[in-house]
Amino acid sequence: MGDPQDRAAVRVGWIGTGRMGFALARRLVGAGHDLAVFNRTRAKAEPLADLGAEVVDRPADLADRDVVFVVVSASADLAAVLTGPDGLLTDPVKAPRIVVDSSTVSVDASATARAAASGRGTGFLAAPVSGNPAVVSAGRLTFAVSGPRDLFDEVEPLFAVLGRGATYVGDGEAARLVKIAHNVYLGVVIQALAEITVLAEKGGVSRAAFLGFLNDSVMGSVFSRYKTPAMVGLDFTPTFTNPLLRKDFDLGLAAAREHGVSMPIAATAADLVTAAIGAGHTTEDFATLLVEQARRSGLELVAEDTPVDDGLRNDA
Repeated sequence: MGDPQDRAAVRVGWIGTGRMGFALARRLVGAGHDLAVFNRTRAKAEPLADLGAEVVDRPADLADRDVVFVVVSASADLAAVLTGPDGLLTDPVKAPRIVVDSSTVSVDASATARAAASGRGTGFLAAPVSGNPAVVSAGRLTFAVSGPRDLFDEVEPLFAVLGRGATYVGDGEAARLVKIAHNVYLGVVIQALAEITVLAEKGGVSRAAFLGFLNDSVMGSVFSRYKTPAMVGLDFTPTFTNPLLRKDFDLGLAAAREHGVSMPIAATAADLVTAAIGAGHTTEDFATLLVEQARRSGLELVAEDTPVDDGLRNDA
C-alpha cells in the first residue's frame, strides 16, 4: 500500500464524514488511494468527490471494498451502518475483507460488531484515535489498534497515511480500554493544568508567560501547547466537551472497579468535571475547567491579547 501502484490496487471504503471522518478521508484521497465514501447526510461527503473520491448512497455499496473504515458517533450508529437496513454487512454476496472501526463506542458494541463481521468472513480491527480535526490536518493523529495482528500489519500503511502512526495493543477490544484510559488521563491533565495556571496567575504571572515557560520545559507536551491558545485567549470553541469527558471518566472508573484498580486522582477529577457541567459548561470546550478553577479560587479571568502558538505543524 506504499507506492502509487499499491494505492490504486487497494480499494478503500469510508463510512462517516463528520468533522473527524472528513479530515481523515481527505488525507487518504489526497494520497492517491482509490476511495469510496458514504455519509448519512450525503452533502457532507460531496466535497470529497471533487478530490477524486466516489460518493455512494448506502453502506452496502461499499461491500466490494478491500478495507472499510468506520467513523461514527455512537454504538447505535455503528450497528446501523454495519447490520441495519442496507448496512455494510448485509449484502448477500459481497463483504469487505477488513473493517476498521475508529468510532467512539463501548466495548460491548465493538465486540458485537466484531462478531457480525466474523459471521461474514470479514476481519475486524478496533482502532480508536487520539486527536481532533486540527491534529489530523497536521498529520499527528495516532491510533490504538486491537484485533488480529496480521490484519493490523496489512492495514498499517493506511494508518501511516492517516496520521503519525498506529500502536498495536493486543487482541479483541483491548484498544477500547486503551482509549478510555487515554481520555481519563486527558481529564486529569487538563484539570491539573487549570490548577497550576490559576495558581501562577493569582501570584501575578500572566497565563501566556506561565504556559510559555511550561511548554518549553521538560513538563511541556504537545497537549499543553495545543491548549495554550484556548487558555490564554479564553476561546472555548469545542474540540471535546465536558459531558463527553464525563462519559469517559464513567467508563474508566467502571473499568477500574472491574479490574480492582484504585484511581483516587481520576475520581476527584471526574467530580470536578461534573461540577463544571452543573455550572453550565456543557457545549464549550473542556478547557472551561480553567474557568471553574478560577471561580473557586476567587479569580476573575480576562482574555489575554497575546499571540501564542498551538505547536501544530502541518505535515500533510
